[in-house]
Amino acid sequence: MIDYIKGQIIELTPTELILECGGIGYSILISLQTYEAMQLQTQTVAYIHHYIREDEELFYGFATKDERVLFRLLIGVSGIGVNSARMMLSSLTSDEIRNAILAEDVNKIKSVKGIGLKSAQRLVLELKDKIVKGAGSDTGVLLKVDSNAVVDEATTALVMLGFSKANINKVMPAILKEIPQARVEDIIKSALKRL
Repeated sequence: MIDYIKGQIIELTPTELILECGGIGYSILISLQTYEAMQLQTQTVAYIHHYIREDEELFYGFATKDERVLFRLLIGVSGIGVNSARMMLSSLTSDEIRNAILAEDVNKIKSVKGIGLKSAQRLVLELKDKIVKGAGSDTGVLLKVDSNAVVDEATTALVMLGFSKANINKVMPAILKEIPQARVEDIIKSALKRL
């Protein structure tokens, strides 16, 4: 199995990357997120998802492992194929997709071309728990500040007050965006108003 291909960018379009490695040019399908990340590079690493069907064999490439993990989560949902997942990653950032799933924002998910109401609801239903548990994120995107002692302390306090970790994780990004340098008590007060 191919994990990544490192090489020279020969051609880069918003949907495809031609990457030369060892004298071989690989045609790799990419999302708009990956295109934006690779635009100013001449050498790059593309993390590969090797897609094989009876009648086709394709490489899907991603600028980060995190985006590839989310792609794989998305295609694991019944009714979401590789093209729909790539469209989602081109229309929304990885964080926006995760936050929409966590917030059960079906309208935001449905705004992606090719994703209908039932598919959006299925995405929320099947992926919400996985994302809350940290799946689909190599870097702890759900709580980028997981290592932050203040956030950990506030989360522990809120759990002891009887709130579920899943609900706390839902409101924490908004609190930290609103009050970036929050103290433990600030986080707890703000969380109590939202929970």
